[in-house]
Amino acid sequence: MNKVLITSRSFSSGAIDLISQLKAAGLDPIFADSKHDLDELAKELPNCIAWIAGTSKITSSTLDLAPNLKVIARYGVGVESVDLDAAKERGIVVTNTPGANSLAVAELTIGLALNALRAISTSAIQVREANWTVIRGKQLEGSIVGIIGFGRIGRILAAKFKALGCQIWISDPFIDSKEITSAGYIPKSVSDISAGASVVSLNAPGDGAIVDKAWIESAIGGQVIINSARAELVDESAIADGLRSEKLFAYAADTLQGEKNSASSPLLAKDIASKVTITAHLGAQTVEAIDLMGSMATANVLAVLVGNPAINLVN
Repeated sequence: MNKVLITSRSFSSGAIDLISQLKAAGLDPIFADSKHDLDELAKELPNCIAWIAGTSKITSSTLDLAPNLKVIARYGVGVESVDLDAAKERGIVVTNTPGANSLAVAELTIGLALNALRAISTSAIQVREANWTVIRGKQLEGSIVGIIGFGRIGRILAAKFKALGCQIWISDPFIDSKEITSAGYIPKSVSDISAGASVVSLNAPGDGAIVDKAWIESAIGGQVIINSARAELVDESAIADGLRSEKLFAYAADTLQGEKNSASSPLLAKDIASKVTITAHLGAQTVEAIDLMGSMATANVLAVLVGNPAINLVN
């Protein structure tokens, strides 16, 4: 019994052939539906000793189908989709890949910020339509950049924005202000950032709205907001209203509420299209990040199966 179930669509799709690595270790990698359909999983899981999993739910019912499973290697950072208690009860090790895509997400955030400030994508589309109307933007250098969330991505962003000539304000209730100051940045409250930062990057965990109607009302005029974290961190209607009133200069994000079912999102309204940039979860989609996530997941699987401690243990 040596089967490894893979339900991440992008696993081994970068420059490194991780499938061959699994086979070289005597394992038999098999792919299944990324949505974790129970009927399909029931055909494969009973014979699997390891699972490299994407973001879909892994419940107690799912694990009932896997009596021989020894390790679930999450292909990514978040483990909220995995019933950790159910895995622990069954003696199944759960791992993840912390930091594997942090640089990729940070670089996309910088790109979104520059695009929002200079309307790059809007102008490119207009030129294809033989429209050479000049769009006047704003420069990033000299800006006050407020970063909400000082985790791995927030720290990379702070360094990169500072290198581009920006003053960096940081808000994170879980980080001591002395740590922020010693890193060369200025600790601020969320309300301070709303009222004083010309560019704001949302990089916080959680699902509560940080940018809402009250934020827009208190925001400095002409603010740019970048969200490369979670759609739920913003009130999309409030942002749309802020763009129409010109309280906000632009909004850019790598996500929308409802995602593929988001056609009715207020942020996709035609009248604010030139001020809004939305990308389709491109944050982790670089060859390098895909390779690193896959390599880390593979290393965790191999470590557990030979009886060594997991490298990135979650439970």
